[in-house]
Amino acid sequence: MNLQIQELATGPAPTASLIVLHGLGADGSDFVPFCRELDFSGVPGLGADGGLRFVLPSAPVMPVSLNGGHEMPAWYDILPVPHSDAPSAPRREDEASLRRAQGWIDSLVQREIDRGIPSERIVLMGFSQGCAMTLMAGLRNPHRLAGLIALSGYLPLLDTTAAERH
Repeated sequence: MNLQIQELATGPAPTASLIVLHGLGADGSDFVPFCRELDFSGVPGLGADGGLRFVLPSAPVMPVSLNGGHEMPAWYDILPVPHSDAPSAPRREDEASLRRAQGWIDSLVQREIDRGIPSERIVLMGFSQGCAMTLMAGLRNPHRLAGLIALSGYLPLLDTTAAERH
């Protein structure tokens, strides 16, 4: 999968990367205003002498089962619990689409490493469905990352996290 990716940088030679994952139905451009508001001018290595690269991928458009199969940008499918229309009912997780998205995010991290950014200077950040993927992929990534920023989400595949964490 070739994800559409927008990038912004705070300087000419980025020394760190922030990969930002949007929520269900949104796209990478949703966080452009947020990224532009952050001021790293006084931070050594992230100001004018280096830079921070914002990587803003857009999830592919796919049918989302919970939304009646309506197609929208989504990192993974959300399955309703059989025989329940209650909004508060627990959800079944679509492991196949979660694992596929984990692979995309692992590839984004590797792409930054290949571009010269040490993994210890890469942060994953996500909102809502992007938060879920940040936690899932970030905790399982084979590289030591600088951090995870989780905004309004949960940890998918919780039962396998302890065995798969890195």
